[in-house]
Amino acid sequence: MLRAGVVSKPMRRGSGTVRPAPTVRLTVRARPRAKTSRVVQSDGLHIEVALAAAPVEGAANLELLSLLADALCVPRKVLRLAQGAASRNKVVEVLGLEPHEVVARLSAAVRR
Repeated sequence: MLRAGVVSKPMRRGSGTVRPAPTVRLTVRARPRAKTSRVVQSDGLHIEVALAAAPVEGAANLELLSLLADALCVPRKVLRLAQGAASRNKVVEVLGLEPHEVVARLSAAVRR
């Protein structure tokens, strides 16, 4: 079973000091070939998404990252598909947000 969590990665700030930037790991259950792309369910750091794209040549993965960027109100470059490129079960890393921020933004996205 996939697990969600928080990983700290160093980020440079100021004059050479290193300060860890939070990295949140989301576990995602993807349903490709849906009518529309949306966040269906959010349970903490575990989410279920419906994706309009077919799982062909990475189209569904790109759609997933774009959907999450919109839902989390972050640029696409702070998201990374860490595991599950060829699976319905995926792990996505979000750089720069605290876990409680991610949970709140995903909960709001489900209600939209």
